[in-house]
Amino acid sequence: MKFRLLSLMFLTVLYSCKKNAPPEEYNTKASDPQLFHETATHLTDVIIHDIFKPPVASRIYGYSFLAAYEALAPGNPDYQSLGNQLLKFTVSPKPDPGLAYCFPLASIKAFATVGRTLTFSGNMWDDYEKGLFKKYQDMGIPEDVYERSMAYGDTVAKHVLAYSAKDHYKEIRGYRYTVTNLPGTWVPTPPAYADACEPMWNTVRTFALDSVTQFRCPPPAKYDLAKNSKFMELAMEVYNTGKNLTDDQKATAYFWDDNAFVTNIVGHAMFANKKMTPAGHWMAIIRTVTTDKKFDLMKVTEAYALGALSIFDAFVACWDEKYRTVRIRPETVINNNWDPNWRPFLETPAFPEYVSGHSSISAACGVVLTHLIGDNVAFTDTTEKKYGHGVKSFKSFEEAYWDASISRVYGGIHYRDGVEEGTYLGQKVGENVWQRAITRKDRKVLAKK
Repeated sequence: MKFRLLSLMFLTVLYSCKKNAPPEEYNTKASDPQLFHETATHLTDVIIHDIFKPPVASRIYGYSFLAAYEALAPGNPDYQSLGNQLLKFTVSPKPDPGLAYCFPLASIKAFATVGRTLTFSGNMWDDYEKGLFKKYQDMGIPEDVYERSMAYGDTVAKHVLAYSAKDHYKEIRGYRYTVTNLPGTWVPTPPAYADACEPMWNTVRTFALDSVTQFRCPPPAKYDLAKNSKFMELAMEVYNTGKNLTDDQKATAYFWDDNAFVTNIVGHAMFANKKMTPAGHWMAIIRTVTTDKKFDLMKVTEAYALGALSIFDAFVACWDEKYRTVRIRPETVINNNWDPNWRPFLETPAFPEYVSGHSSISAACGVVLTHLIGDNVAFTDTTEKKYGHGVKSFKSFEEAYWDASISRVYGGIHYRDGVEEGTYLGQKVGENVWQRAITRKDRKVLAKK
């Protein structure tokens, strides 16, 4: 006991002996975007480890980046809370006027708290946070400012978590979809024949959409196996494309695969590979581009937040369409009608085909980033390099999201109208987020972009 008291006294004296840096010095160090980028990537690593399904991953990103933005905005007079702009989200608690804060520290604390709460593997956060906050302590932030900033980050995190608790997510845990087996409707596909993914996702509250029906897609081509029908034309395109894939098409399909849980079968053994979700891929693109552009921390956080909000809303709108039309996957049509041995290049995801989720969320995020950063922003995406899928360069966000869209046809898991209409849906969702979630107080600045 005596040893513990002496240790605590030593640590207290050690901290008090540290030289406090002036505000401009410690705030400059704390505002290094690299620290936030690394923590955003850590969240992705945890999401991959915990194998969250793509829609659920988008929810984690949405609330985590919203918390980071809300805790940072009070320290930047040109920015404002998204409270009373997003659906049923109130203005976040304000910091005490007249007291000093390190808002970058508060922001990353809010982000880490929400990210930890919404994921499973708390042990992955323990050591990471210990090292992360040690870096801020070493910046010379006065003890009272440090503790006050951490407390403010926690306060904002609790505000956002309270908001998240009322989005109807918990109420739909464990719901299972009943397959109807009606002609032309979705059924589980090989190799895992997994249950339908998040069939009630359209009941989760959105951030900026007035309702999931705000942007409805046109009806898909009617299921018709007649030789000259529109549906048969679409199905045959997938079939023939899959049999004659070029190396470039294969590379594109792999690059945008982003399957959180890829099933592999070798003989009688089955195992899986874990990779990032589509939302995680676009978060990585945001890191790449904002780093290339040397954005300051506020702009970086703004980009992450708006991108994440748009992706979440796109998932909700897309999932409403999927389970409304319940359209059959190409693999099932082809196997049941003319080639039982045909397999798509990519594993077919466990949910209906129309419309493409990759197309929707990529376009939504791409539209927001185009407004925020520019029309013709060239970048090289190295996101998939760690998975052996190479790198790709794009001349714009629009080129990237159309590339992601067509990749699903190359992968053999979507019809052309599914990816095209999914892209159009995502564009509308992204535009809606841009118009509804106003981050900067000077709306004229945004209107010029």
